[in-house]
This record gives sequence, C-alpha cells and structure tokens, in this order.
Amino acid sequence: MSFLQKYENKNIAIYGMGKTGCSAAKTLKRLKAKVYCWDDNEKVRKKVKRLNFNLNKFWVNKSKFHNIIISPGIDINNCKIEKYLKKNLNKLITDLDIFFELNKNSLLISITGTNGKSTTCKIIEKILKTAKRNVVTVGNIGKPILSFKKIKKNYIFILEVSSYQLQYSRLFRSKHAAILNISPDHLERHGNLINYIKTKSKIFFAQNSTDYSYINIKNIHSKKIKNIFKRKKIKSNLYNINSSNYNFLKKKINNIYFKSKGNFENLSFAYQILKNLKINEKIIIDGLNKFKGLPHRQEIVFSNKKLLCINDSKATSFDASLQSLSNYEKIYWIVGGLSKYKDKFNLKNIKNEIIKAYIIGKNTTFFTQQIKNDIPFTISRDLKNAVNSIYNDIKFNKSKKNTILFSPAAASYDQFKNFEDRGTFFKKIIIKKFKRKLNV
Repeated sequence: MSFLQKYENKNIAIYGMGKTGCSAAKTLKRLKAKVYCWDDNEKVRKKVKRLNFNLNKFWVNKSKFHNIIISPGIDINNCKIEKYLKKNLNKLITDLDIFFELNKNSLLISITGTNGKSTTCKIIEKILKTAKRNVVTVGNIGKPILSFKKIKKNYIFILEVSSYQLQYSRLFRSKHAAILNISPDHLERHGNLINYIKTKSKIFFAQNSTDYSYINIKNIHSKKIKNIFKRKKIKSNLYNINSSNYNFLKKKINNIYFKSKGNFENLSFAYQILKNLKINEKIIIDGLNKFKGLPHRQEIVFSNKKLLCINDSKATSFDASLQSLSNYEKIYWIVGGLSKYKDKFNLKNIKNEIIKAYIIGKNTTFFTQQIKNDIPFTISRDLKNAVNSIYNDIKFNKSKKNTILFSPAAASYDQFKNFEDRGTFFKKIIIKKFKRKLNV
C-alpha cells in the first residue's frame, strides 16, 4: 500500500484547529481520509465551520480512529480530553509525521534547540539558494509544514522544529538533524529540564546509520544528551560542533552580523551541514557575506558614533538575552514581560556593562527580584515610558558609544500579540524619539 492510500477511508481525528490543525485537515481530506475536527475554543470552531471541516466531539464518537493528530500547542496533561488521549497514546501522531511520509524522497534538514533555530535555518536557506538549489524553510518559522502541495523534484526542506512538535511525533525522521543548544525553557509543559532534553533528543534517536546529527558539545545541558547516548545508542553519524574549530571562517567573512558569539555558533552548525551536503566553499562564504539576519533578533535599528540601538524582541528568556548582553557595552537595557517558568538571571559576568535596566510589563516583581542586587534599575511599566526614560538619562551621558538594548528576556503576551508586534512597536518609538531629537 502506498502512502497516498494509507489514509484513504480511514477515520482520523484532529484535536486543535489552529493553522497546524487546519493544514493537517486539508491534507488528509486530499488523501481521502474521513476527518473529524475539534477545538476547545468556540471562536476557532466557528472559523472551522466556515471552512467546511467536520466538527465532531470524536472522543465520545463510537467510531474507531486510525490516528489522532494533536496540534503542537496542546499539552495532553492539561486539556479537556486528557484521559481519552492518554488511553490512545499509540494512535497519536503529529503534522511532522504526515509531512515525513509525504516527503520521504526529499532531503530534510531539521534544526531544533532553545535559541537560534530560525537564524540557523535562514543561514542554510540563503546558502542553498546561492547554490541554486530548490529549497524552502518550513515549520515553526513560518507556514505550517503541510501547507505545501506542489513539490519540485530534488527539493530540500529546512525545518525549524520545536519541542512541542517532537513530543508526540512517532514517524518523523530527518536526514540532517541539529540540536543547537539547550537551556531551561518550556518547563511548564515538560515538567523539568531532563524531560525537555529527552524530548529534544528524539530527533536523533529517530535517525538511522545513513543520517547525520549535530550537537553543541560546549553547551552544558547538551552534554546531558550525550549521557543519554550511553544508555541508548544513536545510529546516525554524530558531529560534535565546537564553534572555536570554525574560527578560520572569521578571516574569510566580512559580515558584522556574525561578530556575536551566538550568531557565530549558529554559523558553525550551518557550515558543517553545508559541507556535508558538499556545497562549494566559495558559495558558502559568498552566502554568509550576503546574509542580513532576521528581524527582532539582535537587529540593528541604527548605529553611529554616538549610539547603537538593538531590537532583540525575540529574546524570550534570560539565556537568550544573555547572548545580546554579552556582545555590547554601556548598555541601557529594556527588560520585562511575561517571565518564563523557573527562569533565573545570572548577571555576574555582564553587570559591569549594564548602565541601567528599565523594567516593563504587567508584573515587574519577578524582574525586580532578579536584578535588584546587581544593577541600577527603574520600573517603566511599558515600552514608551522606558524609551522616554532612556532619552532623559542618555542626554547626560557623554560617553561613546552607548547601547540601547531591547532584549526582554520574557514573552510578549502580557502587552503584545507576539514578539514581532512588540519589536515593531519598539522600532517605531525609538526611531521617532532618538533620530529626530538627537539627530542620530
């Protein structure tokens, strides 16, 4: 039986009808499956109804289901049909699994880790496009992975993969799989760091002897994955990535974006993957020199002799902000938002570079407690107040060169729709306030 026939006339349930769930439903309908959809959110259900999907409380349906597709945002330990899903764990699959079965003949490159996933995906994409390859980046970075219908011959897919997607996947396998780094994140979902690490490492254990895996051996938590290897041996060809082994690239690259430690580590992973794909060295260097970086990730809003302004709205944990704080001097740091569960700040090695912090967000207590013993701070509550305060403070600081760093170390949902919305708002107000009045 071919994959195209595998789901024909089979009963498939989909729980969670956001973008991922809708793309899965469309794909399965195309494969002639009998699709039953549900979302706990009434507004989402109304939208689904307009799309002509079959809304059905499948868990009370007497029909037997071949598979249950669960959206990445759903935690089966904290949902309305927890008992039903746990009873049917062997039937759970994800959009990753269906994507893999649909594209077994395509080359899959998967990037996961806590920080730097999107940047690494885009570096690889830039260079493969420079090499005239058919390539697209999908997954957690943009369009749902099942939204692509027409696939060109010899296509290469670069996937940004989250721990939420990996948690319930059963079939997915990637030719090249990288875990960039590990730091405490999503612990409210995974319970503890060890569970989070085990979920990430699934991407390696699904591989076979003809596949390639990449890990950052300098990352303290990534080393714990290697301890798992001792108990459960991986079959793939493992590359231990140490960015210092790639320092020779610094003489060949003229791109300010890769001056930061974090971005150079991302580059190191990308370079090794591309070399294993046998991409010409000259093409790799050319692509790296042309790479411009992604918005909201250490994005330079403007720079001159007086002032450097950085939009790092994507930094939603302290570990992510630490990469930015380590790169700059004389920092006016805007921090705050919806704090990550069990996040901890360690400013020991960088506090001397921070002139002052400006705390934003609806709950400032967490951030006050984290930084009060290390650096001066003021409670600004929102971005506009923070920028106004910095403007007043920076007028009296004649040193060159000051840095305004918006790296919140927190999620955006308490005051903004997402990190993009937050970063865009920051850029607008900072440019309006500083470019006009300081003529920078």
